[in-house]
Amino acid sequence: MKSFICSILSIATCLVYPLATAQDWQVARTASGVPNLEGYWTNETQTPLQRDISLGNKLALSADEAQAAEEQRRNYLEIANSDIDPDRSAPTDGFVDASYNQFWLDGFDEMMTVNGEFRTSIIVDPPNGRIPFLPGRETPMYYVAPPPPGFTILDGPEVRPLGDRCLTSFGYHAGPVMLPFLYNNNYQIVQTPDYIVILVEMVHDTRIIRMKDSALPENMSQWMGDAIGHWEGDTLVVESRNFNANQHFFNASMDNLLITERFTRVAQDRINYKFSVDDLSAFSSQWSGELPFVAKPAGEKIYEYACHEGNYALPSILAGARVQEADAAKDAAK
Repeated sequence: MKSFICSILSIATCLVYPLATAQDWQVARTASGVPNLEGYWTNETQTPLQRDISLGNKLALSADEAQAAEEQRRNYLEIANSDIDPDRSAPTDGFVDASYNQFWLDGFDEMMTVNGEFRTSIIVDPPNGRIPFLPGRETPMYYVAPPPPGFTILDGPEVRPLGDRCLTSFGYHAGPVMLPFLYNNNYQIVQTPDYIVILVEMVHDTRIIRMKDSALPENMSQWMGDAIGHWEGDTLVVESRNFNANQHFFNASMDNLLITERFTRVAQDRINYKFSVDDLSAFSSQWSGELPFVAKPAGEKIYEYACHEGNYALPSILAGARVQEADAAKDAAK
């Protein structure tokens, strides 16, 4: 009953939110007169990036449908967080990649709301809420980039994924596009007239957006692209291009990719984040989406993220590969 009441109150708050904020709130401004985006934020949401195919062009859920989806998720979390039998036998399905249980993951127990609507996907265009991949360019949300010709993914640390090497986050936390993934979906924004810095909790990525500046030379590519920002009214617009060739984003061509982001503070506790993706070598059209960044509770901060994959997992992966090679060589010599 308590969970049901909380869901009703949450939905009622979301429905009256745009009206209340429009009447009662004025954007805080910096000394230079632009909106103040500083603070600690999260973009955690149950809403997926791509819409379930069965929903077609349905952009939003009704309040009842959203409540049912949130309740289903909470029921799952209750089961996932229940005690595990310490005397259980080892799993037999052969799946050994699931190194995290639910304790380590974010809850993702609420559907996001934009303009008072319970959205069915972060992507809003194309209307079906799906990435418009060109044939042969489809890829999952997180994937291992192919190694250079003549190498395999187990030949050495240089050809392992960036997340394995603790160079960038595992998903697309830092972006651009900045998307929720697994856990630690938290950000701190620090703002000056010349720079806006976004500290990303996941794998300690830091985005530096240069204001009033020109693009860097093409040979100075960066993991998160060369980000140049400007203000259009009360909206921060950031264009990022010139990504490092070893980076990946949904199988786009990093030398063609242009990502445009728009940050608009619409309430004391909310930033509306919009994005568009352009790369006609990978996608049949531009695609775009939006999601809210919600203020973290007062007193919550971002702490150091210790990425142990590079310290422990990567050496173990490569050591295991060398053992397999040695065993194969022994078998071949017999």
